[in-house]
Amino acid sequence: MTILHLDSGLFVDQSVSRKLSKQIVERVQGENDTVVYRDLVTNPVPHLDAEALLAEKNELTEELLAELFAADTIVIGAPMYNFTIPTQLKAWFDRVLKAGVTFKYTEQGAEGLLNGKKVYIASGRGGIYSEGAAAAMDHQESYLRNALGFIGITDVTVIRAEGVNLGEEPRQQALKAADEAIAELA
Repeated sequence: MTILHLDSGLFVDQSVSRKLSKQIVERVQGENDTVVYRDLVTNPVPHLDAEALLAEKNELTEELLAELFAADTIVIGAPMYNFTIPTQLKAWFDRVLKAGVTFKYTEQGAEGLLNGKKVYIASGRGGIYSEGAAAAMDHQESYLRNALGFIGITDVTVIRAEGVNLGEEPRQQALKAADEAIAELA
C-alpha cells in the first residue's frame, strides 16, 4: 500500500494538524507500506496561474498527479485558517483537480475518476466550528470533503482537534479526544 502524506500547518514545530497527521500515518501504515511525504509549507506548490493551467504538460502538476494516483491512502494535515484551509493546501488542490484527469464532465454532470481511495484528514482548529452558530463558518472540512468527492474520493475520515486555542484545559481535552480517535483507526 502507498500512503500519500500531505502537511500544510504553517507552524512546523507547533502544528496540531501535523502532530495528528503523523500519528495517523503511524497508525495506518503497514510494515511494507510506502509513505510519500509532501510538506506544502516548507516546499510549497506555486499557486496556479494561467500558464500552468493552459500548459499541455506541467512537470510539477504531473508529479503531484502521479503521487495522488499511486496512493491507496491519503493523509492530509489541514489546519483551519480564517474558516478554511491554508493557501498552500489549496494550491495543491488547484493542481490535482484537473478535468479529464481526476474528473470528467458528462451529460449527468462531473464524475470523479479517483474511486477506491481512503482519506484521513487531521483537522486542527483554534475554536469550535463543528456545532452551534459557528458551524456556518466551517469552510475547511466542508471544502475538503467536497473537493475530494468531486474527484471520486468519498471514503473520508476526519480526526478533529478543535478548541485548541481556548485555553490549556480545552486544548488538552481536544488533543486527548483526537488521540483516542486515532487509536481506534483500523
